[in-house]
Amino acid sequence: MSQARNKTHYVSNRKGWDLELKQCHPPKRINKQRRPILIIPGYGMNTYIFGFHPSGLSMESYFARRGFEVWTVNLRGQGGSKCKGGSREYSLKSYALEDLKTAINYVEKNSTSEAGKVDLIGCSLGGTLSYVYAALIKRHKAGALVTMGSPLRWEKVHPALRLLVSSPRLLKKIPVYGTQELLRTVFDKAVKSRFVKLYLHPEMVDLSDPEPFIQTVEDPSRHINAELAEWVKHKDLYIDDINITEAFKKVKNPLLCVLANKDGIVPPMSALSAEEVSGSAVKDTLVVGTDKLHFAHADLFVSNHSHDLVFKPVADWLLSREYTDS
Repeated sequence: MSQARNKTHYVSNRKGWDLELKQCHPPKRINKQRRPILIIPGYGMNTYIFGFHPSGLSMESYFARRGFEVWTVNLRGQGGSKCKGGSREYSLKSYALEDLKTAINYVEKNSTSEAGKVDLIGCSLGGTLSYVYAALIKRHKAGALVTMGSPLRWEKVHPALRLLVSSPRLLKKIPVYGTQELLRTVFDKAVKSRFVKLYLHPEMVDLSDPEPFIQTVEDPSRHINAELAEWVKHKDLYIDDINITEAFKKVKNPLLCVLANKDGIVPPMSALSAEEVSGSAVKDTLVVGTDKLHFAHADLFVSNHSHDLVFKPVADWLLSREYTDS
């Protein structure tokens, strides 16, 4: 079977950064009326993992095989995005209202699609950024929103996470460097610890080659660490004194919230918070996992069951919304 063709683009966010976007064309003729997909990575990671899967087609390749034109974006400080004199003191606001906005506009203009809008798949914090974008930008170009393990409002936070973010002031003072090198050193011990199942279940993820998982990790920003801590503390996210939970009530885009049933990073109630308040007439939930098959945060993307339990139903849902205005 022929392989999808990839092309890398660099686009300025006009804030001193060139963002890295990858365009993955499907191998067969594209339906120009179908909206392209833009996949947005989460925090402390980049898009590497979307082009890799340890036991089958990557997320990019899966959606391309289903006939979508797939794009991914590395925001500032992620992957191959390049600093051109821009500040490294960025925020969730700058991610959503500058970087993501820039990426969506670029995809819409440079896609082979004629649909005029872009469907968003936001993974973890990437989904939160899509909420902020849709809530705060008038006449935005988002079509359907798919979010995977993405909080809007924090509910029932795991005690370990709450302890980790208990001091926003301290987090803002502590720079974090060398995350990949540290992970290489502790990888084997980390996957054997009891805390790893908050994030993934080693028994259903092929971890025999740790390097691809390490490659997707980025150094977190101390400024965003502090912002995340304040968000968890207050439950609701505020951007310029605007409560994003309240603002999202006016968003009408079709919404699919995907969540892992045993997610220790973003609890199910937090991942469902957007569905509860969304103003859309079309809002659906996909709960992944059963009483016998526990799914954690990263299992959604890299487990042996990702293709059947996550990628397929998401692609089916997007195809069902194909000609639906948002």
